[in-house]
Amino acid sequence: MTSYMHRRTFMGLLAAFAVELAGTPADAGSAVSVRIDLSQQRMRVDVRGRPTYTWAVSTARPGYRTPTGTFHPIRLERVWYSSIYDSAPMPYSIFFHGGYAIHGTTEIRNLGRPVSHGCVRLHPANARTLFELVRTYGMGNTLITIVR
Repeated sequence: MTSYMHRRTFMGLLAAFAVELAGTPADAGSAVSVRIDLSQQRMRVDVRGRPTYTWAVSTARPGYRTPTGTFHPIRLERVWYSSIYDSAPMPYSIFFHGGYAIHGTTEIRNLGRPVSHGCVRLHPANARTLFELVRTYGMGNTLITIVR
């Protein structure tokens, strides 16, 4: 094979790989994919591309907002208390955008309804499960997507 043919074969493979990457969903490389649907007040967690959990959540009530978009966790805190809202407990906090976090709540009866100040609230057992998944797979391998 001539040098020209090697280069042409290599360039063809490289182009095919680039097309493959361009068509890949943003979360395909993430071991843990968290999708929060604000209109449904539901969270879906996929692990290594497989649907694994679906949970009720509570997000921002009227007058407050839960940010939408795509995020990676930026900080994990197993035990945390709100510095703004009367030291409210926020167990298994996964901070993803400034002071916004996914965390456990004591207000289990309100899950499935928008009642928070903007954080994403979960049943404490589910918050612990998600927290451990993020710790196991890493913050860089976790993608959080929040949609309206």
